[in-house]
Amino acid sequence: MKTYARIMVAITFLFGLGVAANAEIQPQVTATLPFDFVAGKTTLPAGKYIVRRISEQPFDVLMLTCDDTGVSVFVRPTEMENASDDKPKLGFQKVGGQHFLSSIQTADYVYNFSVSRRTILEAAAAKPRDNASVSGSGGGK
Repeated sequence: MKTYARIMVAITFLFGLGVAANAEIQPQVTATLPFDFVAGKTTLPAGKYIVRRISEQPFDVLMLTCDDTGVSVFVRPTEMENASDDKPKLGFQKVGGQHFLSSIQTADYVYNFSVSRRTILEAAAAKPRDNASVSGSGGGK
């Protein structure tokens, strides 16, 4: 019986640590996107999105969640730099009528994402290339 009680206390303690750690990771950017877009290899619908870091390490995976549908996708930046201003925004590269996520600027960092050359060539066959940016709101670290 003592072993069972110890295991339950340990599980409860670990669960509590997980909840406390998640509570500290705040949303970085919130933006409403009027168009479908591609993040990584996933096409996401237009809607309100929340971007969160999922770990304390700044150069790690980010999670984009559609507030309207609950759909989430994880994206890993290829490059990161300090933000020059604290105006959060999402940047897109428009190729062939499709918007590809190219950057996420938070109050602290700019996360850059690459779009594969193959994807660009396939999309470019359809329409000309353009760049777009959508402003959002965000919190700090």
